[in-house]
Amino acid sequence: MNARTRTLIAAALVLGIASGPAVAAHAHSAHAAPVPAAAGITVPVVSTPPDAVALEKAIAGLGAQHKDATAALVRVGGSSGSWQGSSGVADIRTGRKAVEQGRFRAGSVTKVFTSAVVLQLASEGRVDLNRPVRQYLPGTVPDAYGAVTVRQLLNHTSGMPAADGPGEAFEAQWEHRFDVTDVREQIANALAKKPEFAPGTAQHYLNINYTVLGVLVEKLTGTTYEDAVGRRILKPLGLRHTSFPGWTQTKIHGPHNRGYQAVPRADGSTELRDVTEWNSSDRWAAGDIISTTADLERFTIALFSGRIVPKAQLEEMFTVPGVKDFTSGKSAALTAGLSKLVLPDGTVAWGKTGGRHGYNTVIGGTRDLSRTLVYSVNSTDAKGQDMNKVALSIVMAAFAG
Repeated sequence: MNARTRTLIAAALVLGIASGPAVAAHAHSAHAAPVPAAAGITVPVVSTPPDAVALEKAIAGLGAQHKDATAALVRVGGSSGSWQGSSGVADIRTGRKAVEQGRFRAGSVTKVFTSAVVLQLASEGRVDLNRPVRQYLPGTVPDAYGAVTVRQLLNHTSGMPAADGPGEAFEAQWEHRFDVTDVREQIANALAKKPEFAPGTAQHYLNINYTVLGVLVEKLTGTTYEDAVGRRILKPLGLRHTSFPGWTQTKIHGPHNRGYQAVPRADGSTELRDVTEWNSSDRWAAGDIISTTADLERFTIALFSGRIVPKAQLEEMFTVPGVKDFTSGKSAALTAGLSKLVLPDGTVAWGKTGGRHGYNTVIGGTRDLSRTLVYSVNSTDAKGQDMNKVALSIVMAAFAG
């Protein structure tokens, strides 16, 4: 991969991440799309095996002294070959080696699970994506949002505004890290405001859409959101190391690498503050899942293969609405749970990013599964606007041709 291609990929990824943490980080530099071949054979989008040397270099030297990350767990797979690796430390105090099968907060990757359950329910005829969500949740969604459909929640074109919170500043969020959030109060707070735009006319990536969908899942299934995902996805796929923390849990149970946030001190130095323990109830169906790279790889393969969501409904995950992004004015990139990224060479990849303090995650790959990528990077500024440099290096190495 030449310097120009690397620069273009970096620019595309940074712009994508800046427009919202839903944009997946994926790239490939050799093939633009599957090409029909003789006798009905289809040439894979990625036909070369993973570049082990480049991947090892991408995650080398991580730890307490590294500026951008303390650890990384990576799995590259697909029909063209596979590679696994880890680097860094599990705990900066002890210097203990990173746990390769460690669990981590996967943040907004949760939305893919939420979307999958809603699309399953649609395939069963239990919800109509074209119907207003208020018809299913009349006591939750007020008249002002009566036109918002289920599909518009899935692809972030609802116009619903965000709920109030402690703000974007890290210290403000740190002070409230153990707060327990009532999601219905959160929804009521958000929907007491005026819509940002008419439903279906723009796209704005906000957690509120998937918080409402979490309540919808509970209404339609008659059980908790967590139980619905467990019965429909986790148990059938054998995702034994994937879980939800619950309303009051603040710890990551089981083996894991601790997460850290780089915080500037008054004297100009930097503190790596341990942010592993955190209450995620304010993210819930939009971002509180805990998992492993192995589980998320299995989930990604099953999802893209049509083994979780029937293929008719799965098209929702690969369909971008023809509107503009509300904040940037650029063409929309988000779908029902995933995101589309077209690289400079024309390659199309699909996936989802997740960011919680101390943890950045990616799942996804090419639709034909010739190349998949799952990683967890213990970023020291996981909620920053720019893409983590280690994560970007992993992406470029994983899809290099």
